[in-house]
Amino acid sequence: MKLVPSVDLRDFLSGDPERKQKFVNEIGKAYEEIGFVALKGHFLDDKLVDELYGEVKNFFDLPVETKQKYEIPGIGGQRGYVGFGKETAKGFKKGDLKEFWHFGQYLEDGSKYSSVYPDNVEVTEVPRFNEVGKEAFKMLEKTGVYVLRALALHLGLDEFYFDKFVSEGNSILRPIHYPPITEEPDNAVRAAAHGDINLITLLMGAQGKGLQVMNHDGEWIDAIAEPDELMINVGDMLSRHTNNKLKSTIHQVVNPPRELWGTSRYSIPFFMHPVSEMPLNALEGTYDENNPKLYPDTTAGEFLHERLVELGLIK
Repeated sequence: MKLVPSVDLRDFLSGDPERKQKFVNEIGKAYEEIGFVALKGHFLDDKLVDELYGEVKNFFDLPVETKQKYEIPGIGGQRGYVGFGKETAKGFKKGDLKEFWHFGQYLEDGSKYSSVYPDNVEVTEVPRFNEVGKEAFKMLEKTGVYVLRALALHLGLDEFYFDKFVSEGNSILRPIHYPPITEEPDNAVRAAAHGDINLITLLMGAQGKGLQVMNHDGEWIDAIAEPDELMINVGDMLSRHTNNKLKSTIHQVVNPPRELWGTSRYSIPFFMHPVSEMPLNALEGTYDENNPKLYPDTTAGEFLHERLVELGLIK
C-alpha cells in the first residue's frame, strides 16, 4: 500500500447499516494492511483546534526555566512538561528533537484510579491552556471510543467490547513542539522510528510533510492528512491483543529540508490507553496450530511500565 486510506466516521454514526458496515470494512482492511487511516467526521471542531494550537504555542513560547517548573520528578513524564531531548525511541541512543506536555485522564470524584494516576498539572502563566486541553482530550477520547467500536465489530467481538477498558483508561494527550533546528542534528531526528505503546493513537497536526509510515514492503511513505482529518494508527497493545491481525506500524517524524530548519513544528497526538488491568492476551480466533500466539500473556499496565523503561522515562 502506497497511500494512507481516508475514512469518514460519519458513515459509522449514520444509522444506516450499510454505511456503518462500509466504515467497519474500510478501517479493518486499512489496519490489517498498513495500520494507519486518515479520519474525517471526528468530534473536534475548527474553533477548538485553533484554540488548542494557540494555547499550545503560548505554552512552548514560555522561557525554558518557566517550563521546567512543570517537569514533575518521579512520575516517568506521565503528566506535565518533558524537556527537549529527554525521550529516546526504543533501540536509539540519540534523544528526539522535541519537547512536549502531557494531559492525562480526567476522573470523577471517588474513582478507584484517583490514587493510581498522577494529577494533571495546572499552568498558571497560560490561563486557558488547561481548560482547552481538557476539552480536546474529551473530544479525542469520544472519537477513539467509536473507532474502537468499529474495530470490535471487524474482529467479530461485541461492538462495545472495548468500552469497559477505555472508560477511565490511562490515556494521554501530548502536545509536541519540534523547535527550529539550529545546528547539524548529528543523526538525531524529530521523532525516531517507533511503534506506539497504546491501543490507538489519534494525531492532530499531520497536515504537512514530516510524518512517515513504513508499509509492509519496508518502504517509507509520507502520511499527510487533509485539514479536517485526524491520522489514526494502531498501537502495540492492540496489535498484541489481536495477535498482529491489526498492524502496529513503525513511523517516524523526519527533519525538514535544510531551508526549513528555522521553523517550528507542532503536533498533538492522543494516545488512547486502557485501564492497567486489561489483559492483552491474544484474542480467541486470532491464533491456531498454523498461526501460533506471537506474544506472551501480559496486562496493559505491565506492558506500559516495560516500555516506559525502554524509552528512558522511568529509570
